[in-house]
Amino acid sequence: MSLKDQITEDMKTAMRAKDSERLGTIRMLMAAMKQKEVDERVVLDDVAIIAIVDKLIKQRKDSIAAFETAGRQDLVDKEKAELEVLKVYLPQRMSAEEVTAAVQAIVAELGAKGPGDMGKVMGAVKTQLAGKADMGQVSAAVKAALAG
Repeated sequence: MSLKDQITEDMKTAMRAKDSERLGTIRMLMAAMKQKEVDERVVLDDVAIIAIVDKLIKQRKDSIAAFETAGRQDLVDKEKAELEVLKVYLPQRMSAEEVTAAVQAIVAELGAKGPGDMGKVMGAVKTQLAGKADMGQVSAAVKAALAG
C-alpha cells in the first residue's frame, strides 16, 4: 500500500471515529499534497510525500518554539498533537551514528576536502538520506566531516 493510500485510509478511519483533531491534521497533510500535485502537475510518490511531511513537521516544531516563548500553552498543545499525527507517516529515522557513518562514506566517495565542498556533499546526502534522517542533524554531520 502506498503512503498516499495509507493517508487516505487513515482519514476515513478518523472520520468514522469522529476524531476531529486527527482528521484535521490529516486533511491539512492531504491539502499540502494536493497543492504540490496541482502546482507542479505531478503525481506524488512516497519520497515526495515524505518530503512534504518533513516540511510540515519542521513547521510544527518552529511553531511550538514560538508559542512557548509567547506563553501560549493552548497552541503549543495543539501543535504537539499535530506533530504526533504527522510523525506516523515518516519512515524509521536513522540514529546519529548511522547518519555520521553515511555522511563520512559520501564524503569519501566524492573526495570532498573542506568546507568549500559542502554544497556538493549536501546535494548527494539529500538524495540518499531524504526522509530517513533529520536534515538538521545531517547538516551538522557534514560540517563535522568536512572540518575534521
